[in-house]
Amino acid sequence: MIKTLIYFHGFASSSESNKANVIKSYLSKKLNKTNIYIPDLNNNFQKAIKETNSFIDKCDKPILFMGSSLGGYYASYYADIYKSKAIVINPAIPPLKNFEQYLGENENYSTGEKFIITPQDIKFLRSLEPKKANNHKNLLVLLESGDVVLNYNDTISYYSGSHIDVCFGGSHSYESIDKKLEKILHFIKI
Repeated sequence: MIKTLIYFHGFASSSESNKANVIKSYLSKKLNKTNIYIPDLNNNFQKAIKETNSFIDKCDKPILFMGSSLGGYYASYYADIYKSKAIVINPAIPPLKNFEQYLGENENYSTGEKFIITPQDIKFLRSLEPKKANNHKNLLVLLESGDVVLNYNDTISYYSGSHIDVCFGGSHSYESIDKKLEKILHFIKI
């Protein structure tokens, strides 16, 4: 039985993301013995990892990780470390193609906080993930083909051997979330 579920929001977002809250609302009713957390990730990648490591140390195990976009990248990373399950939604994958477009000043969409991304930040972020996913049986990958930010075919290749669900159409926001809640719950329980 999963004791803790951690959902990682996407790049320049927050715990107030609609998708995260839809998932938390649904799963908190179905998994009454599981603590569900949606931490606000630091916009600095190294601080985000350090803070998350500290947070995970205090959580009840076993842990299931979830995330969307860059949060999916983090969820996959932690699931590999802890050999646990992860559900990743339109996840960013190595080598984070085109991430250089975020070099310089950025703004968190949710909080309005401004932050800087340097080449060293991107190098650090890229160092987290292996060139291929290793934790196949424990990964559920939810994709929409209409994602114009991330190429779903690249994601299918990266996660080859994992549980992969593709909805045709949609967007990077993953518009099918309401239709996939039962699938998510089933994956958590197996």
